[in-house]
Amino acid sequence: MTPFGERVRQLRRERGISQQAMAEALGVSAGYLSALEHGRRSPPNWAMVQKVIGFFNVIWDEAEELERLARVSHPRVAVDTAGLSPRATALANRLAETVGELDETALERLTEQLETALRGSRRRARRRS
Repeated sequence: MTPFGERVRQLRRERGISQQAMAEALGVSAGYLSALEHGRRSPPNWAMVQKVIGFFNVIWDEAEELERLARVSHPRVAVDTAGLSPRATALANRLAETVGELDETALERLTEQLETALRGSRRRARRRS
């Protein structure tokens, strides 16, 4: 399941809406909606995300969160490390090999560490400019 699919399912269930009813309202098949929720489809395009936002009648932060989740919901990720350091390539490969073995706590911890590292790298880059 992708982050976007998980959130759509949560919103749908909170409101007591079936996949069939939501699919009909969005003009898609129930099979497509199921595949989207389970991460068996590519992330929805911008227009579909807007339809979902409109369907649930969410605004501001909730709408932005759905847009963000759609951007990070590619079920089959490809990482191009051409031109990066050998360390970057090794990290990408190691993550690809082992991400399925990590529990939710480890995933959360690694995500937080990555975000912290990115903030530090960006601050250092701004100081150099």
